[in-house]
Amino acid sequence: MIIPGPIISALTFPGVVVHEFAHETFCKVFKVPVYEVCYFRFGNPAGYVIHEKSNNWHQDVLIAAGPFFLNSLIGALLALPVVINSSNSGEIDFDTINSIEGLLVWLSISIAMHAIPSTGDAKSMWKAVSGNKAPLIAKIIVSPIIAVIYLLSWGSFFWLDVIYGFCVCFVGPSLLINIFS
Repeated sequence: MIIPGPIISALTFPGVVVHEFAHETFCKVFKVPVYEVCYFRFGNPAGYVIHEKSNNWHQDVLIAAGPFFLNSLIGALLALPVVINSSNSGEIDFDTINSIEGLLVWLSISIAMHAIPSTGDAKSMWKAVSGNKAPLIAKIIVSPIIAVIYLLSWGSFFWLDVIYGFCVCFVGPSLLINIFS
């Protein structure tokens, strides 16, 4: 089943908002000026952050990759109360889920599925390490990450972003519980 990207973006708009917020947050952490932010719109792209380039390649890479970290964390944390309240110790029991827990699951999946950096983010990463801007080790580390981003972007046609969202929602909280227990 093929669902157009704008419809998916509209149904999962919280993920788009958090994705752009993550870029903006990483800009602020590194004191990189932000010129314009669009958290959500009907169009392509569904959101964007226009910011100055950093003087450090690693900061530009982290700004581009920021949504992976923040969206994944927020997605897992939102599902955590549902997993804790579940009667199956670490698994969500859909037979007993209430409307608030259903909302948390939707938010968790919506936010987590937008954790994967976009191809535009991958291009920003490449600009940060290409040429003489970064040492060879940076190119060796970042290049495979860029390739994975492009593969995952292609894989969204096969719902890999949705699968990732479900994994964060259902597996992430269990990992958090195991880490902190």
